[in-house]
Amino acid sequence: MESRNASAVLFDVDGTLMDTNYLHTVAWWEAFRQMKHTVSMASIHRAIGMGADHLLEHLLGKDRDQDEDEAISTAHLVLYAQYSPRLPPLEGAADLLRGCAARGWKVVLASSAKSKELEAMRQSLGADDAITAVTSADDVKASKPAPDLVETALKRAAVPADRAVFIGDTVWDVYASRRAGVRCLGVLTGGISAAELLEAGAAAVYEGPADLLARIDDSLLESVGG
Repeated sequence: MESRNASAVLFDVDGTLMDTNYLHTVAWWEAFRQMKHTVSMASIHRAIGMGADHLLEHLLGKDRDQDEDEAISTAHLVLYAQYSPRLPPLEGAADLLRGCAARGWKVVLASSAKSKELEAMRQSLGADDAITAVTSADDVKASKPAPDLVETALKRAAVPADRAVFIGDTVWDVYASRRAGVRCLGVLTGGISAAELLEAGAAAVYEGPADLLARIDDSLLESVGG
């Protein structure tokens, strides 16, 4: 049951809390290369933030051989897994989660990653004490930019859309949150410019988790209706 008095902060993880977007870029590039597809790293980077279900169509087109999709996605997962023991959290990420929780806001992770990838990132973050709930690509039919992940995160937080704010680093995060009726704040740590995030519909853009934490009481508090 939704509570009109509760508030929640929903977080993307890759590129928002973890410095992993370029690791994903390299892993996807090599996965495509193994299947004889030439896709530039620049194009791949700009698609990071989508779930694999959307990313493959975005980069290879609707007319691709879809029988290859599973092999490409599996190759990406295997290649990316080599980084799992040393995934780097962004500066201030864990402190930001704890800062939100300390203010009484529910903290929910809403990631397009598979649950196994998300678990590895949670271990690196080391802030489970601040996290209320999580949702991953395994929990929804369609990942970002579809609104499913954000809507599922809202349900798990048990708050309405107007009592939540989403934090993300890509235009796909902004699109997904807007489609779910949730205000979005952007961060620059995923490599997407402030102009692009604002044009997509982000309410404001910050340098990263540490910057957002430093201004938490004049940013998130207003956004979640506190």
